[in-house]
Amino acid sequence: MAHPLNRNFQNLFQVARWSLLILPVALLVGSFNAFFLWLLSEATQARIANPWLIYLLPVAGLAIVYSYRNWGKNSAGGNNLIMDEIHQAGEGVPVRMGPLVLFTTVITHLFGGSAGREGTAVQIGGATTDWLSKVFKLSEDDRKMMLTAGVAAGFASIFGTPFTGAIFALEVLFIGRIKFNAIIPALLAAILANVVASAWGAHHTHYLINFDQVSTLFGHAVDIDLLLMAKVIIAAIGFGIAGYLFGELTHGFKDLFNATLKNPYLIVVVGGLMVIIITQLLGNYDYIGIGVYPSRDGGVSITSAFTEGGAEWYSWILKLVLTAITLAAGYKGGEVTPLFFVGATLGNFLGWVMGAPVDLFAALGFLAVFAAATNTPLACTIMGVELFGAEYLPYFALACYTAYYFSGHTGIYSSQRVAVSKTLEHGRDHDGLNKIGLYREHNSSSLKHLANKLTKKDK
Repeated sequence: MAHPLNRNFQNLFQVARWSLLILPVALLVGSFNAFFLWLLSEATQARIANPWLIYLLPVAGLAIVYSYRNWGKNSAGGNNLIMDEIHQAGEGVPVRMGPLVLFTTVITHLFGGSAGREGTAVQIGGATTDWLSKVFKLSEDDRKMMLTAGVAAGFASIFGTPFTGAIFALEVLFIGRIKFNAIIPALLAAILANVVASAWGAHHTHYLINFDQVSTLFGHAVDIDLLLMAKVIIAAIGFGIAGYLFGELTHGFKDLFNATLKNPYLIVVVGGLMVIIITQLLGNYDYIGIGVYPSRDGGVSITSAFTEGGAEWYSWILKLVLTAITLAAGYKGGEVTPLFFVGATLGNFLGWVMGAPVDLFAALGFLAVFAAATNTPLACTIMGVELFGAEYLPYFALACYTAYYFSGHTGIYSSQRVAVSKTLEHGRDHDGLNKIGLYREHNSSSLKHLANKLTKKDK
């Protein structure tokens, strides 16, 4: 048997090769996402300054649907298309996906849709790297690694979390399994794309937990408060259910719209009108747009959720519903930032109910609802360290993995595949071929069941 170090020269060559291949990925994806963040900020400020723009949301939706139907090719597949291409080569990721999703996401935010930004950044990364793969004439295996690196670069540069971006790109492909074959390209792409975006002046939000933990047991200082740990587990079950509801409600509204309204132009208009009506009934604009910062004094946002009284008990429900309607109707944007909003505001409420530190529980909800909805608990635990610091790492991990277990075989990405069951029992592994979209077909939600009944009646 050959000595294990005999491959080191070949490994060194591969690292050098991938370093060169990743440089244009980082430069392009980091620059595009810095431009996207600037446009998004400008659009958000314009909407806040001109609240009447929300009344044009249905018209903006018509423009978005028209753009995708006439120029999008298969771009409408979004993040799921990129995941499918990494699993098995198909028609490819069209380069037009990048600019198309960038501008339509900005339009969604300008006119008051409730959406995020991660999906856009990931699609920019996927479209860019698939094009570069063709330029460099890469093999199919190398192309898949480039696509994975594109996902990592997009995620990292939009949130300023390079290590999270690298792990997320690998972990999101399979539930329960991480293949580290693309870790070097993904890590290089994530770090360098974040550097490029930062060099362009891209702004990333910083969060702060003021809770100072001092715990003792039998008269000695310990790192973990056992009572607080029990509260974290209870809250994390709620975070897992919230992540489940987010995915199911988004898919459910989409099924219901397709079963009843059918025409995509009609669907986007009705969805836009629903957002307008709910917003007007609320009497404020806290739950539309990106939601990172409050749009008014005393308003609810992700940042406000880290303070006592910074969210209402129902804030997470409103954001969840408005985002599900927006995305299901055909407007563009990501799901992750709304998941942060849902989690942080739910954590704010649960922290108050259980007499726990509100800022810590807002952070736990921020991470754990995202972990539950995307099935990426490791990436979310690492995100906790990158955004909030390593001091609370045990609580981050406990919340993310508990929420992950209690969200079931569901999620926001239908093309994600199940490799290992979410169970503590043995003998439940899968072959990694079934998409979670198939699990939804066999375990229909109420909205999915209603949509199926309506479809059968039409036939």
